[in-house]
Amino acid sequence: MTLNDAVARRHTVKAFSAGKTLPQQEIDTLLNLLRNSPSSVNSQPWHFVVASTAEGREKMAQSTSGAFIYNNPKVLNASHVIALCMRTDLDEAHLQNVLAQEEKDGRFAKPEAKAGQDKSRRSYVDMHRYELRDVPQWMEKQVYLALGGLLLGAAMLGIDATPMEGFDARALDQALGLREQGFTSVVLVSLGYRSEEDFNATLPKSRLSQDEIFTFI
Repeated sequence: MTLNDAVARRHTVKAFSAGKTLPQQEIDTLLNLLRNSPSSVNSQPWHFVVASTAEGREKMAQSTSGAFIYNNPKVLNASHVIALCMRTDLDEAHLQNVLAQEEKDGRFAKPEAKAGQDKSRRSYVDMHRYELRDVPQWMEKQVYLALGGLLLGAAMLGIDATPMEGFDARALDQALGLREQGFTSVVLVSLGYRSEEDFNATLPKSRLSQDEIFTFI
């Protein structure tokens, strides 16, 4: 499948075929994609909770009741559901952990390179913490970078996917114990096989024209 084919085929699935499970190899590929997602100054301010069992999906589904009940079947009937979460803060422990991993992975040829990377990353963190005062929004942007890659990767593998902001973040955080771990949920993605009830599969894509969205200079 070419990239153009995947982009044309990809759509937001409205109904999944229950009881069908994606191959673990494909899931592992998507998890590797998430792990290697880009982030500003390699801050990696995320955590991903993967529900691969009926029990796990039921726990996720606790956040899709009431006003969000329309998303409940998309969680329960999917093969896998991933909660993309962000940190509640870029604290000292996380900054040190990222730096240590970079050193372990051989990112620094000289000690001054390590010091330079640490200084650069901290300067961005401080800018967003003090001048811009938007650390949560900045971290959330990084999570959405990961989301975009996940959706495109799923499309390339022929996996049906549904991104969802329609859920109760507080309920999901409580169900998964996220806040006690220093995280909060941002967006859900269901993965699996679309069912015959997926009306969106037969509808044409609708996007603004190229002339309206591109400016060439």
